[in-house]
Parts: sequence; structure tokens; C-alpha cells
Amino acid sequence: MSHRTLGFAGAFVLVQALFAFGQDPDLGNQFTGTRRPAQRPAPPFRPTPRYADGRVNLGPPPGETGLWLPGPGGTPGEPWPPRSMEVPYQPWAQELLAYRRQNQFEPHTRCKPSGGPRQFLTPYGVEFVDRPELQRLYIMDIGGPHTFRVVYMDGRLHPNDWVPDYYGHSVGHWEDNTLVIDTVGFNEGFWMSRGLVHTSRLHLIERFTRTDMNTMKYEVAVDDPGAYTATWTAGFLLRWESGTELFEYICQDNNHAPELMLGAQESVDRSSPIVP
Repeated sequence: MSHRTLGFAGAFVLVQALFAFGQDPDLGNQFTGTRRPAQRPAPPFRPTPRYADGRVNLGPPPGETGLWLPGPGGTPGEPWPPRSMEVPYQPWAQELLAYRRQNQFEPHTRCKPSGGPRQFLTPYGVEFVDRPELQRLYIMDIGGPHTFRVVYMDGRLHPNDWVPDYYGHSVGHWEDNTLVIDTVGFNEGFWMSRGLVHTSRLHLIERFTRTDMNTMKYEVAVDDPGAYTATWTAGFLLRWESGTELFEYICQDNNHAPELMLGAQESVDRSSPIVP
């Protein structure tokens, strides 16, 4: 397969809260304990936090709290990938993408985990929990099913008998100040973005670079010979929301987008306790 790198639309794509979709009843705001406008002043500059051994800390410094949310400083931008990007779809994948966007049968609003890049674009933020004594890193997220992803940092290889799932099998290592995560073993039950197509052959290489206290650069190389004609890359920025923490979020109690559950032309009986 040829490898083609597709640009970052000039720089990095600034991701809009609108891309965080159906389970947030107020798409104009991010939830951080209290609702407030997405536009806000940028926080003061602080250097990248580090552990005593010099490693980059992707979480809060000691005595502080915080989460990662889409976009730097809450600045609206394009959905991901940007509409201007020429993603190298195979013809069937392009047709399925168009169908999904028209009919809007959205797995995310059915409380399905959002694997790949979308994990970092769902509502309410994500947290990186580094456990060096276990040689593992956990990525905890709230929006959607309120689940976590395990990244093995012990040098192991991907297993041959992995049962495909929503987050896949992830192994990671550090390249200077950048965390690199290699993931395979995805199922086909989620969308990487609104309608974005993939197959079980999906292979992601993700790179996380915390450039300062308040900014994380996310880059991903998407390799899926079942859905695309070439490997493609894209990225976006995450912003640090200080003073926030993970909280209980029951997906089944917070579905506010019925058109994304049963399709754009149908409605949902809100008296039913069952998520369709």
C-alpha cells in the first residue's frame, strides 16, 4: 500500500464542541461541572509538567485536577477530519459514509464506545492515568459509555488471538517527549467520527505531545486497506481544563438525540426506559 500524508489543513485542526454530538444536550457548551460558554480566555502559560524522573506527565501535577477537552482554549473549528481533507476512501467506503451521514444511525448515542480519535472528541473530557509500577497507562473517558482504555507500556507485542473490540489492543512507548501508541484489533461497531468508515483491518499509530501545560498535540496515522486506498494522517489539538475531574455519567440516562438513535426521519418514545 502506498503511504500518503495528508496535511493538517495548514496547521492542526481545531476541533469544535459540535463534533461531540448526541449525548450532550447543549452542543454549544462543554460540561465541566457547570455549563459555560465555549469561548473563554486562554489560561496563562505554564510549562509542560514532568515527573521527578523527567518524564512528561500527561495528567495533572500533584495537588491539582484537570481533564483534556477538544480544541485549544475552546476555539471552534472544523469537524474531524476537516471537510477540506481528501481522505482516500475506497468507493464502497465513500458510499457508506454518505449513507451514514444521511440516515444518522449513530452508535455513540446507543452508548457504544468510541474507538480511535473519537475517544478524545467525546463530551466531558478524558484523563490519562500513568501507572509505571504496572507498566500500563489508562485513558479514562466520560462521554458515551464511561469506559477506559489500557495501553501496555512493557514492550509486549500485539497478540495473535485478540478478540476485536471497540478500543483495540494498544501498546505504547515514549519517543523523547511524545507518547506513541500502536493499536490494532478493532471491531466495526463504532465510528471514528461522524460516519467515518473503517474495517477490522484498521491499524492506528497515535502520537501525543504535550507542548505546554494547557495544550496537547494529537496526531494519528490511519492504515486500513479494507476501507482506504492509502494510509492517511491527520491531527488536532486538545486543551487542558484545570480544576475538573471525572464524574459519574450513566449513558443510558443521558441520551438526548433520538434522531441519531433511530435515524433522521424517526422519533424515539421518551417514555421508554430502553435505549434502542
